[in-house]
Amino acid sequence: MVLSEAEALARLEALRRERETIDRQIAELLLYLDLGRRLGGPSAPRAPESAEPPAPPPPRREAPPAPPEPPAPAPSRPPVAQPSAAEPGLSETVLARRYGRAVIEASLAVLEEAGRPLHASEILARLAEQGFALPGQDPVAALNTRLWKRSGPGGPLKRLGEAVYAPADAEEG
Repeated sequence: MVLSEAEALARLEALRRERETIDRQIAELLLYLDLGRRLGGPSAPRAPESAEPPAPPPPRREAPPAPPEPPAPAPSRPPVAQPSAAEPGLSETVLARRYGRAVIEASLAVLEEAGRPLHASEILARLAEQGFALPGQDPVAALNTRLWKRSGPGGPLKRLGEAVYAPADAEEG
């Protein structure tokens, strides 16, 4: 097989794009497995060790640190419990969905406690204090997407601006 230089360069570029796609898929699967293991606790089944070590996930971009907040008053309702993995036999998908629901509930509690609309980065900072974490390269964007999906008609949230949310039942001021 004899290729011209242009054909070789085109094929090389196509292969590089395929490799980038596969690397992204591998990184996503590693993040989901890690999340499932964390939710599943120490008794969660582990993947068999292979002779080839897994590829490291891509570097994460950290959210900028939030400005220090004054001490918050005691919450009016108990903190939202994270879903427990005590129930054996639940799939990683079920556990991830429960975790996602817990993130939304905790976000609502944060908004109600704040008494004002908050940006997704502020909500994430307060959720992180409670032990919640969102996988991915941009956790703020991941949280914003979850909140945006729940801010439609009949949802528990309303979107007031770019990544700014309030509880749906809150009065606009």
